[in-house]
Amino acid sequence: MAMWHVRAEIAPAILLVVDFGGWYKLDSKSAGGNSSKMIQHTQGGLVREKLWDLMVNEPDVVMEEGFPNATGREQSIKGMRTSEFCLHPAGDTPSSCRLFDAIASLCIPVIVSDDIELPFEGMIDYTEFSIFVSVGNAMRPKWLTNYLRNISKQQKDEFRRNLAGVQHIFEYENTHQSSKVSAPEDGAVNHIWKKIHQKLPMIQEAVIREKRKPEGASIPLRCHCT
Repeated sequence: MAMWHVRAEIAPAILLVVDFGGWYKLDSKSAGGNSSKMIQHTQGGLVREKLWDLMVNEPDVVMEEGFPNATGREQSIKGMRTSEFCLHPAGDTPSSCRLFDAIASLCIPVIVSDDIELPFEGMIDYTEFSIFVSVGNAMRPKWLTNYLRNISKQQKDEFRRNLAGVQHIFEYENTHQSSKVSAPEDGAVNHIWKKIHQKLPMIQEAVIREKRKPEGASIPLRCHCT
């Protein structure tokens, strides 16, 4: 709602790359390690508030109120490292640090959304290390916890191995123009450039199409701000 006054200006924008938030250095966590909690979740948003009500009293589910400071993030990261699943409900932006904190923590992301664009899709397959749940199913009492409890240890171990295999894709390298060291091909910087390269033809086509719009015609919004 805070963006209402600039909606008209940003509505024609084209999303080039879904970004992601700050990163941090993690100590190691074994992909085969035992987890003390099944689900870790930080509260906020409408769907998130409903999930809070549905799951706050479920056994093995830890619901925490998040705080936008260093202490709050440290507590959130600690919870992710000791959990099997990390909940990411509709309302989290694609650039929410929580998703990438979960990947770094080898906490299997549970993404509750009917339609979300994620970073580097087409280059990596999120279904290999994440679980996707529709909002409708997640809103059904006990559905989500029962679904996750039925996931076998073998499946969870495979998800965590795949998480470990994609962590480097979300890491920025400490390179700069004066440095003789180039960014690794499999790191975040080069993946961003690859994604831009993929989208450029679509952008050029959209620009040309809009140039021929007759006067008075409406331009469909590509940026839906809520």
